[in-house]
Amino acid sequence: MGTESKVENNNPHKNRVHRILAHSYTLYFILFLIGVTLDIIFQFKIFTTIIAVPFGLLLIIFASCLILWAQISSRRMKKENISKETFSQGPYHYSKHPTHWGLFFLTLGFGIMANALFVILTTLISFLLSRHTFLEKHEDVLSRKYGAPYIEYKKSVKL
Repeated sequence: MGTESKVENNNPHKNRVHRILAHSYTLYFILFLIGVTLDIIFQFKIFTTIIAVPFGLLLIIFASCLILWAQISSRRMKKENISKETFSQGPYHYSKHPTHWGLFFLTLGFGIMANALFVILTTLISFLLSRHTFLEKHEDVLSRKYGAPYIEYKKSVKL
């Protein structure tokens, strides 16, 4: 019990960052389920040709690779001697939130492949809500935790 309290008290930002991200991922999951349910009930189709299936599959493959690359890069990040370059590893060089982009492309790819209007709509809603609520909070926590190096990184990477 004493050790757990010390760990939580020594790094309050870590738990907060993971909690914010978990809420964002949960939002995606809940809205995805709502989209699937609505597509089962109403069955609106938006694509009339089979060409959407390979495009959706390509998005799913790209998204899976992006998420994997982001997770591997995140784990390899060195926590000592933090600089702007510390945050620019792997896909983080191009985006502050590559896992969220991957999740967006993954669910969008599924929606396109399944010809599921409501999955596509709820994916867009999830992305916008996550970006303007959870990811802004996430960036604020990281700015407070890492200070100038993260703020410099944040200015240099727009996505």
